[in-house]
Amino acid sequence: MIKGIGIDLCEIERIRKAAERGSFAERVFSAEEREYAGEGVHAAEHFAASFAAREALAKAVGCGLASAGLDACIVRRTETGPVFVFSEDFRRRLEDRGVKNVFLSITHEAGVAAAVVVLEGD
Repeated sequence: MIKGIGIDLCEIERIRKAAERGSFAERVFSAEEREYAGEGVHAAEHFAASFAAREALAKAVGCGLASAGLDACIVRRTETGPVFVFSEDFRRRLEDRGVKNVFLSITHEAGVAAAVVVLEGD
């Protein structure tokens, strides 16, 4: 049973500019996410995709990003695709809502990053 669906678009240039203004990346992204993004030309694409993933998750849960908190999860890239790694508090929040699985798809193209999240439960 689908418990929630969220989608988000994030302008890559907006994230690039924010990342140039000091501590944005350190405040918003985990060390693992910053390492994956690197510092090259494509760093902003990876940051924007991770940010869109968090926004899509918040929309799927119905709580908003401010309520979820920036530390609720990180986006880990794996051989089979991106996955969320949740904080204990946020994992309990999902379990309380009956969520058993969280599916994530991210992409970036033509200056925009996009993410879709589907929450599945009993």
